[in-house]
Parts: sequence; C-alpha cells; structure tokens
Amino acid sequence: VDSEYPDANSMTLATVGKNNRPSQRIVLLRDFDEKGFVFFTNYSSQKGNEIENNNKVCLNFFWPQLSKQVRINGIIKKTSREVSMDYFNSRPRGSRLSALISPQSKMVSSRIELTALYQAAEKEYQEKDIPCPENWGGYIVEPNAIEFWIGKPNRLHDRFLFEKNGEDWLIKRLAP
Repeated sequence: VDSEYPDANSMTLATVGKNNRPSQRIVLLRDFDEKGFVFFTNYSSQKGNEIENNNKVCLNFFWPQLSKQVRINGIIKKTSREVSMDYFNSRPRGSRLSALISPQSKMVSSRIELTALYQAAEKEYQEKDIPCPENWGGYIVEPNAIEFWIGKPNRLHDRFLFEKNGEDWLIKRLAP
C-alpha cells in the first residue's frame, strides 16, 4: 500500500469443491490482524459453497513490480454478523444494492435481467436503508502457514516459511 501499488489488497483465494477440483478467484482483503485475514462475499456463491464443504483455503498476494509474493494457508470461518453488517453499511450505496439483488455464481438470463433487478431495488430503497442480506458477510482466514517470497537476481529468491506450532511460529528458510 505504501508503495502505491494498484489494488495492493487484491488476493487470490483458492478453495476446493465437492468434486475435489480446485477453484481460484480474486477477492479483496478488507482487514487483517493477529487473528487472520478478512474479506466479504455472498455466502451462497460458488466460493461460499466450497468453503462450507471444505474450510481449508489458500490465499496468495502477488506484486510482480515489487518482486514479492505472500502465500497463506489456513482455516476459514465466518466473521460475526455484527462485523459483516458494519462493513456492509460502510460500502457505497450501489455496492450494497448489487449485493442485495445478485444471485452470485448462479445463472441469469441476461444483463437486462440484472439491470432490471438493480433498478427495482434502487427504486424500492430510494429513501430506506439497504438491509444486509442474510447470505452476505465476512470470512476470516486464520493462518497456519505463511510463506514470504522475495524475488532476487538469477532466480536465487528468498523464501521464508512461517508455520504455526501451537501458539508459536516456526520459521524455515526454503530454497528457491
């Protein structure tokens, strides 16, 4: 963020579906602390269904211009409803309307259908608060392994793996 890298909070989220096929997509990191890494989404989406089936996920941040990458393995859990609602209410109005009307990851007949749903919600909530959908909220990834990769000349990169061991972290240097 300090380097003014565009979309520095973009991260790849990898999940595994019931068919044991991995799936990845970009989500936006919205918060982090010593407990983990937080993002928000539709719980009924493909990613939400895959998380419900398998709570082991991987996150990846890659900043090629900085020659840096961070990979995080961990267990994912829903945030509290209060955290979800607080974040939802901080979002721009249009984003809240989209979350309200979108059947994320489900098939829709056309862009026209989505636009009509959006316009109807816009009209309905013109002078009302937009409610946070029950199937929308946050997830926190509690890390059990974090790998830092720093690109170096001649592909002699630095790699450090931090692995959770009870309350402590074991640190290992890995070969490039």
